[in-house]
Amino acid sequence: MNTEDDTLKISTERVHHMIHENLGMRKFCAKWVPCELIFDQKQRRVDDSEQCLKMIKRNKPEFLRPYVTMDETWLHYFTPSTVGWQGYGISILGYAWKRKDRFKNP
Repeated sequence: MNTEDDTLKISTERVHHMIHENLGMRKFCAKWVPCELIFDQKQRRVDDSEQCLKMIKRNKPEFLRPYVTMDETWLHYFTPSTVGWQGYGISILGYAWKRKDRFKNP
């Protein structure tokens, strides 16, 4: 939640309240989520998985094409607001943030 409260310039407690109380969202471990689903949601997951398996068996390269399009690419750039940052980059597959003061050599 640090990214949200830094971006919105409000306290962590306020962000927590908005996410949990107002939106009714909770933090889950990914392996626990299936236990929280109702029967119809579980059945939908089974049906979708079976449909994907059928599509893979029919034509695997065609199935994977929309998902795997390129290698991971890094974009490095400099702006005045990033003067204190080193190794700042955005990945197509995710984000990598490295702060200069977090990686000091002893």
